[in-house]
Amino acid sequence: MTDRTILSISGEDRVSFLQGLITNDVDKAANGIIYAALLTPQGKYIADFFVVGQPDRLLIDVASSHAPTLAQRLMMYRLRAAVVIEECDLIVSRGTGPAPDGALNDPRHPQMGWRHYGNTDVSDDTDWDALRVEHVIPETGIELTPDTYILEARFEALNGVDFKKGCYVGQEIIARMKHKTTLRKGLAKVTIDGTAPVGTPIQNADGKDAGTLFTQANGEAIAFLRFDRAQGNMTANGAAIRL
Repeated sequence: MTDRTILSISGEDRVSFLQGLITNDVDKAANGIIYAALLTPQGKYIADFFVVGQPDRLLIDVASSHAPTLAQRLMMYRLRAAVVIEECDLIVSRGTGPAPDGALNDPRHPQMGWRHYGNTDVSDDTDWDALRVEHVIPETGIELTPDTYILEARFEALNGVDFKKGCYVGQEIIARMKHKTTLRKGLAKVTIDGTAPVGTPIQNADGKDAGTLFTQANGEAIAFLRFDRAQGNMTANGAAIRL
């Protein structure tokens, strides 16, 4: 996967440092893998990534497009923590077939296969867009953008947020959304007859804005919807949409 970057966090404070910043419980990554995000203080998305625990460091597997921003934010928060943050040259592979030695199960969904970190690419030819659409798995830079609130992007269902771990950046907003409100917007799977560019607005039968169309595959798509308006026949640039 040439579109992924691996950041290494080493040093004796590495777990406590990251624990106070990200949405998931870093302790769960010991000898394993978790999915998580870094948010703004206002609870908005900055980057999503996997954290892999190793004996002497934590690896962060992040989209290369978001790696510089994530590294910069981590350096900003480092202050006096005893941690070293640097990029490393491990290669990320993924697949849904037989897993190679050392592979880790993707923590987001059982059908998302495995991830492997090593010196060679051992990925298979899985149709990842089709798999993501089938299980409504958002992708960095497509469904996940700076305007995203992670609960609207299904992070709870994807095991990407822990509500018992304590404070992290943006935690108060996420906790309030979880416990004091009912989500009125969010990602969902829709059927689509036709195609339209990613980011196309969706209108309902009354001509009102009902959401935005994203990844499409095999007659289905991921859409961000206003649930109160996403009823009946909808359209996106001529394509017919139904929830």
